[in-house]
Amino acid sequence: MKETIKNNKFVELTYKVIDKKSGSVLTVVEFPLGYVHGANTLLSPRVTEELEGKSVGDVIQVPIDCDRLYGPRDESLVFTDYIENVPEEYREIGTTIVMENEKGETRDFVVTRVDEKTLTVDGNNPLCGRAVVFLLEILTVRDATDEEIEAGGKIDADPEIEEILRKQR
Repeated sequence: MKETIKNNKFVELTYKVIDKKSGSVLTVVEFPLGYVHGANTLLSPRVTEELEGKSVGDVIQVPIDCDRLYGPRDESLVFTDYIENVPEEYREIGTTIVMENEKGETRDFVVTRVDEKTLTVDGNNPLCGRAVVFLLEILTVRDATDEEIEAGGKIDADPEIEEILRKQR
């Protein structure tokens, strides 16, 4: 009998995020993402609900309104400055810059445009303003260990670290 996803089950899955309007694949997670169902908040509640009761081999599609998840797009979080005011290491599209406000709160901004004179950064989540579909494929469902339940995910040593430690002994 196939195990189904429910609380305290360890689940591994891969997923794609697809723009509902254009059909473009926005994100692909090829390496399995592992979590303990009901023990962490790694996935949105909407996705977690849809996974409940599914089993290995199931592929599900979960539509997500990103405005509800991340809030509406805020144009006051988009800044353009002269390129000479920006350090060279930040002058590449896709670079993340962590900025801090006067209260000490931080926010990630992503470089979205660079030309000869200016650079633009955007502090909105890249999915704001989009309707997307999460396409998830379930790879593993099994009982989670007590340690995994406590941690909310898989517990195992990094093989590279283990190899380095073995060589040092």
